[in-house]
Amino acid sequence: MATFELYRRSTIGMCLTETLDEMVSNGTLSPELAIQVLIQFDKSMTEALETQVKSKVTIKGHLHTCDNVWTFILQDALFKNEECQENVDKVKIVACDSKLLTQ
Repeated sequence: MATFELYRRSTIGMCLTETLDEMVSNGTLSPELAIQVLIQFDKSMTEALETQVKSKVTIKGHLHTCDNVWTFILQDALFKNEECQENVDKVKIVACDSKLLTQ
């Protein structure tokens, strides 16, 4: 299964990376093992989002930027699902074509 490293920039991904860096720095973990942990994290995040997330959300907002990997920065965004809705001042969404995962 091919994966993207996008989830490493999430809060949990950055915390994992910081922890692994600290463990490598103090000799608790080898750099090779730290890399393997990050690769497994990428695979696990991709699998979990594909198989365990069942919610569908509608998003409305003003699109300000878009580039090759589809980075959307929304202002005054409205997230809605069946149970609730939430207004957010600013949100960044990084998306990529799932067809690239099968290559």
